[in-house]
Amino acid sequence: MTRKDAEWGLPAQMAAEFAGTMVLILFGTGVVAQVVSGGADGSLGGHDSIAWAWGLGVMFGIYVAGRITGAHLNPAVTFAFALFRGFEWRRVAPYVLAQTAGAFVGALLVRWNYDDMINAIDPGHTTATQTIFSTLPGNGTLPVSVSSALIDQIIGTAILLFLIVAVTDSLGTAPMANLAPFIVGLIVVGIGFAWATNAGYAINPARDFGPRLASFFTGYGGAWRDQYGGLYFWVPIVGPLVGGPLGVFLYDLLIGKSLRKQEGSVPEAPSRLPELSTNQTSGEKS
Repeated sequence: MTRKDAEWGLPAQMAAEFAGTMVLILFGTGVVAQVVSGGADGSLGGHDSIAWAWGLGVMFGIYVAGRITGAHLNPAVTFAFALFRGFEWRRVAPYVLAQTAGAFVGALLVRWNYDDMINAIDPGHTTATQTIFSTLPGNGTLPVSVSSALIDQIIGTAILLFLIVAVTDSLGTAPMANLAPFIVGLIVVGIGFAWATNAGYAINPARDFGPRLASFFTGYGGAWRDQYGGLYFWVPIVGPLVGGPLGVFLYDLLIGKSLRKQEGSVPEAPSRLPELSTNQTSGEKS
């Protein structure tokens, strides 16, 4: 049993994942709600503010949960770490449940806070405001196919995980532990700037499904479908679950294998993360 498992039980770990993901969603869906409800004049921000707020939400979520779990905050991260980093499979489902629940509650709070504005600009609760909570192909306006959106989600999440394991690999050029959340937040900002058009860069099944479920329960009857009427909710679930492990695999193949061959070590398991606050090395998170 690792030091983490001895010190933090599964309920504490689930609570941390719940809280960290909720914080992420409060900033992420909150900024989209602000921009969408702000009208066409752009006075309350635009795409840049959305990208920055999502990155900040990730950073703050990591600071909230990182000491206890390493702050996965993303089922794609949890799944990839179970495949390639020795994360215990028995903890995968509880982590995913906690992440999705945190995203659901965070989205409910945003929905409640912006209820008046949403009802004023979109009383029918259509795809015009659905993008506050969940993603759509082409952000609900551009002609992007489901297959293109799926490919986009695979690539975007692969980039996310490739860079996460790169910047938290202590054998590479990792930042000090207390800076890792800031750097990972910048990764999300960068993905938002470069990979947001086709599918809204969900790159996280909990981030999309939890708020989508919250919107369905609060008046968005078409929450599971895209603007063309086709079932779409599965795309930001399947895409990240494929892309996340792919990103870790490619990092290990292209970089990690060489680093560990020279050092004679194995990839670090996520369970080492709690020790980072004292020894100032690096570890994994999301």
